[in-house]
Amino acid sequence: MKPQRSLAALIAVALLAAGCGRSGSSTEESPGGAEPAKAVSFDFGDLKRICNKGDAKSSPAQGVTVDTITVGTLTDMGFTKKSEYVDTAKVFTSWCNEAGGINGRKIVSKTRDAKLFEVRQRVLEACREDFALVGGGSAFDGTGVKERLSCLLPDFPGQTVQHEANGSDLQVYPLGAGHSYNRYEGFWRWLLKEAYPSSASAIGTITGDSPGPKILTEQGKESITAAGGKVVYSDLHPAGGVADWTPYAQSIKNKGVKGLVFYGDFNSLAKLMQALTNINYKLEWIDANANAYSSTFVKVAGKTLDYQNVLLDLSGMYPLENAAGNPATQQFVDLFKKYAPGKEPTQPALRAFSTWLLFAKAAASCGDALTRKCVVEAAQKETRWTAGGLIAPVDLSKKDTPLKCWNAVKATSKGFEAADFKPDSGTYRCDAPAYKYTGTYPKPVTLAAVGKSPGDVK
Repeated sequence: MKPQRSLAALIAVALLAAGCGRSGSSTEESPGGAEPAKAVSFDFGDLKRICNKGDAKSSPAQGVTVDTITVGTLTDMGFTKKSEYVDTAKVFTSWCNEAGGINGRKIVSKTRDAKLFEVRQRVLEACREDFALVGGGSAFDGTGVKERLSCLLPDFPGQTVQHEANGSDLQVYPLGAGHSYNRYEGFWRWLLKEAYPSSASAIGTITGDSPGPKILTEQGKESITAAGGKVVYSDLHPAGGVADWTPYAQSIKNKGVKGLVFYGDFNSLAKLMQALTNINYKLEWIDANANAYSSTFVKVAGKTLDYQNVLLDLSGMYPLENAAGNPATQQFVDLFKKYAPGKEPTQPALRAFSTWLLFAKAAASCGDALTRKCVVEAAQKETRWTAGGLIAPVDLSKKDTPLKCWNAVKATSKGFEAADFKPDSGTYRCDAPAYKYTGTYPKPVTLAAVGKSPGDVK
């Protein structure tokens, strides 16, 4: 395997530890967008007047002037060639700026392309120029947290990956579930105790051989065991990929595995599923993880999806395939069509859009005196954040809390459809029990770790 392909597989695996160019200089994105055919709405979903005209008069913080707010968007697009965070930044800023910006200040998003291994360098650049980091993500985000906290730079990520980053100080991540809790508890309890109780006696895990996913696997095994499951098979696969998945499929069959949790690239999962199907072994369920929630996975997995039962926990995100049934989701899709034609509105893009909405609402509430301290504290006051209806409610006022609401879909060769998970709150099920990890795992970086305190944030 060529080194580039091997690294590509590594990045796909590394992204599981969350949720997933040219020179090192940042690339400024235009704050403008396509000309609107009609007046731009100030609202998004049930969020009213998120972006609005105004008459700012001061420059109260780095990156904030009377005319603009400069923020950075972290990405690995120079390596992965996936531009969804940059696309989302373009969509949101174009829409928001047409509506007047944030109290009249136009948002300027600067692309901070880490190209996988240059997170620290991009964070240091952001430290010199940006007001905050918004709506981005990088596979090795943990490597830049100390630098970010040293310069007191707020972070509103579209995705967190490494344990050092997830839940770090000066971060507001509107996805719910603190770092100390299993965010898949509701989904796994449903699998083991309601939907497929016979599978509980024989659970298997397969994990890409990368530090982050290996930690995630240990946390998963702990949670599954606590929920009454028995892990009878656990294996690693090379992060660079596997030429023949038949030995893994045979091991799964020999161990009598009934339910499989897969931590890895969905292309690898598709090949494993084919190998299982070739030896005529059907699992009761496969947890594909939410990174497989894409049209590409459906395409590469094909007809095996009609034989193997593949399920995905969306953790409270309204399904994109049902956008027409939810005004906020349809508006999100429509905005992508208008401002980023030809770009797919993906799950990572939706998460990032939720983050942009949170940042904009918090920043708008600060008025003319837009400071880092104000925007972080305003975001942390949200007790039922839904991003206008894009996601199930999450409480952002408590930094480390369990996720209550979740939902699941089943993958078929024709696309995704709702799983029979017994929703009790509209599209979602909101009775997930809390499970707090008891093992020893890496902790998020704090201000104290870099010699700072909350009182230093201005």
